[in-house]
Amino acid sequence: MASHEPAHSNRLIHESSPYLLQHAHNPVDWYPWGEEAFERARSLDRPIFLSVGYATCHWCHVMEHESFEDEAIAALLAREYVAVKVDREERPDVDATYMAAVMALRGQGGWPMTVVLTPEGQPFFAATYLPPRAGVRGVRMGLEELLEHLARDYREQREEIARAAGELTAHLVARAAPRPPEALPDAGALREAVARIALSYDAIHGGHGRAPKFPRPVTLDLLMRFHRRTGDPRLLEQVVHTLRAMADGGLNDQLGGGFHRYSVDERWRVPHFEKMLYDNGQLALTYLEAWQLTGEPRFREVVEHTLDYLLREMQAPEGAFYAATDADSLDPHGALEEGAFFTWTPAELEALLPAKDAALVARAFGVREGGDLDGRSVLHRPRPREALARELGLEPEALHRRLEPLRLKLLEARAGRPAPRRDEKILVAWNGLVLSALSRAGFALAREDYLEAGRRCARRLLDEARVEGELLHSLTGERRSGPAFLDDHALLAQGLLDLFEASGEPAWLEEAEAILGGLEAGFGDDEAGGYFQTGARHEALITREKPDYDGALPSGNSVAALLHLRLADLLQDPSHLARAEGILCGQASLLREAGPAVPLLGAALERRLDRVTEVVVVLPEGDPGEALLARLRRTYLPNRSLLVVAEERVEALARRLPLLAGRNALEGRATAYVCRGRTCELPTSDPEVLATLLAEPSPLP
Repeated sequence: MASHEPAHSNRLIHESSPYLLQHAHNPVDWYPWGEEAFERARSLDRPIFLSVGYATCHWCHVMEHESFEDEAIAALLAREYVAVKVDREERPDVDATYMAAVMALRGQGGWPMTVVLTPEGQPFFAATYLPPRAGVRGVRMGLEELLEHLARDYREQREEIARAAGELTAHLVARAAPRPPEALPDAGALREAVARIALSYDAIHGGHGRAPKFPRPVTLDLLMRFHRRTGDPRLLEQVVHTLRAMADGGLNDQLGGGFHRYSVDERWRVPHFEKMLYDNGQLALTYLEAWQLTGEPRFREVVEHTLDYLLREMQAPEGAFYAATDADSLDPHGALEEGAFFTWTPAELEALLPAKDAALVARAFGVREGGDLDGRSVLHRPRPREALARELGLEPEALHRRLEPLRLKLLEARAGRPAPRRDEKILVAWNGLVLSALSRAGFALAREDYLEAGRRCARRLLDEARVEGELLHSLTGERRSGPAFLDDHALLAQGLLDLFEASGEPAWLEEAEAILGGLEAGFGDDEAGGYFQTGARHEALITREKPDYDGALPSGNSVAALLHLRLADLLQDPSHLARAEGILCGQASLLREAGPAVPLLGAALERRLDRVTEVVVVLPEGDPGEALLARLRRTYLPNRSLLVVAEERVEALARRLPLLAGRNALEGRATAYVCRGRTCELPTSDPEVLATLLAEPSPLP
């Protein structure tokens, strides 16, 4: 009988990270990041070959197959280097530190990340994906030749290597040094940031910037906030156009819901097919706020399809959410291909559906001969539902009734295909984003199932990702990671605060404060304000990063600034206001000089410059206040403090929440209190009066 035992195993076999386990049977003698690898490098006087990636990274898979499964390259690495493999999602501190080296040397980054270090951890070469050898993909020097060249230089030009590594490290340390705090920026910084964002708008296809196009929820969020304060219709047009284009393009999974990572083309047509938890948590919230702002039913539909996808396909049995799914899956011929799971041919539709239905689906979702990708079509909506309905002589709702059962039939058939691999790490920060989305959508859409899913997620994280009061970074099966980072604390605390506002359950506010308290212990920059990515319990690297850029994942400092501002208003606590202003003043120069790169920090500044709307709804026994709450649910009100409280609990909660002091239900009816800047309107039980009170934003100063 033939043996199915792998030909090779290395130290990664003992790790829990799905990405590291993917490399556990490479012929490369991999070490996980840690002192053992550095001690080995020092004892042998060899450089460290550092490779950083993540489980659903397409080009990481390519480089593994081409290079790390290659016996000759593995032998070269074993002879000349100590090879270290890192999951960037488990060690964002290592990733950020050495990605800065890639950016300094190459001008742009990406994964897989390839860095060569001295045994002291100082980088002297950095790149991203590299073909295995000369001639592959047209390169003159591949990984094999490069490794030989660098090893020879390390042996023969040690002083030059040490000097170059030292100079690069000094540059990275200087770059990571906190900026000196300045005065709190004024609204001019926001106006400049929004104007520069608007200049990059693609008026034809939507979005900002050129292909490849990434969804940028935080940018759209800032534009919506600025539109609310200024009434500028052009900003709302940019948001609506972009959200419609993303929703109708191949970026959005038209059958199952959820968004892919990015679009390779300018039209949002052909995506890179991996799905990331952090994208979907943020996009669900952006579409929710766009629905509140515009009332457009399509945006609500996208919210529900996105969250339903997460609940159906990404939720662990205990309630938290897995990290991602891969771009690649097996095609009908058994070959691993990007997008095979999600794409269709006319023949596949005709084999599944009656001819008339197959033709309708092909027309509605753009399935055609030749397709978009390797002969297969990416499902998208070539024309809006209303336009297609007119072409078919139908009302839009009638068309929806015809298409919806066909969509579900295709979804059921697709479930029988080989699915993409799923990265089942549970990352606390990313779950915090989904907790916010479930909580706020649960309230806004009156979906108790979303709120209950949020509760289950929060309980799992608090019960299992916290040990003796200390938050952890991730869970994988039964394994627990090391201590949490800035992002974990900030995003989980934000999600818990959103769950408190949505549910009215004080325990979640207490937990949010406890998680934020963990951030205060060891992460703070007492001199320049804000927080470092790592705390006192983390390993010291060559630099200590202080995140500021709002990228695919928003900066923990931007999240913390908004969080402190919300708590300052909710708790009437000036210490939270001081911490928020510390972040804003510490990054004032960044807000003024590179506002488009920090849109969530801009959102925090926008809130600081607003008169926050304080809304208290008191519910007497027997009146659930649905008419008042319906107005609140539909209202776009980003700068608010919201308390919905049963009348019998007001007195007890007022000791902790000053906004409740003196509030009661009038004449036995649900009553709303609306205040701005400590100036309060008359309480009301009339939904129309409440709507008027909520619809009065203060202009930007």
